Amino acid sequence: MTQPNPPSTPDRTAAILSIARSTGKVTTQALAQTLDVTVQTIRRDLRALVAAGALERVHGGAILASGVGNIGYGDRRALHRDAKARIAARTARLIPHRASLFLNIGTTTEAVASALLHHIDLMVVTNNLNVANILAANPRCDVIVAGGQLRRSDGGLVGDLATLAIERFKVDFAIIGASAIDQMGDLLDFDAQEVHVSRAILSQARQSIVVADASKFARKAPMRIGSLAQADYFVTDAIPSEKLTMACADWGTKIALA
Repeated sequence: MTQPNPPSTPDRTAAILSIARSTGKVTTQALAQTLDVTVQTIRRDLRALVAAGALERVHGGAILASGVGNIGYGDRRALHRDAKARIAARTARLIPHRASLFLNIGTTTEAVASALLHHIDLMVVTNNLNVANILAANPRCDVIVAGGQLRRSDGGLVGDLATLAIERFKVDFAIIGASAIDQMGDLLDFDAQEVHVSRAILSQARQSIVVADASKFARKAPMRIGSLAQADYFVTDAIPSEKLTMACADWGTKIALA
């Protein structure tokens, strides 16, 4: 009996997106088996879909990119891990010993916390339980957790209580991440409560540092935190356009490439 031909590239692309929309995540091995093609072929297809902004790569496969709902925290941790580590190391060099700072919710700010483990005499205020747990390993760092409503999905503390707690401090540095950054330099997120907390963090710091890898320029989110114009530093691994580079120069926002 003659075996049916494997689907063409457009048909495979449509099938991959259909599976991703129904499950939220696709794996390379499962797609190769389902579509009767090699793993190498599926990897090429996934790279093309990621480049088009339809999917985001995770270990072993890809997840559906979304403009209205964030992807899972575990998958976010796996995304662009090396870039986040470089960004974190570059950010840590901007923070002197004996400084006070805010760190907000996010996998990049968690990487920054890890990069600060050898700093001495820090005071860190955070609404991120993961950041608090990481910095608990640094005996020369005082950690203050801003109280609020626990978001179990990522260990974040959000809501009015978290905002009120943060407003009681004035620190040297705010280090914040964002779920997306548009071409105008606006910082975007998905959760209104988290946005309020991030705005409070920015307003209560003498200097602010935005940390985000270049993939954030390909993502969309519906709520605005603020702008790169409010940041003293933007630490990233790449800038998508000369226009944004020039805008940062006009705003006085220093770009630190990792």
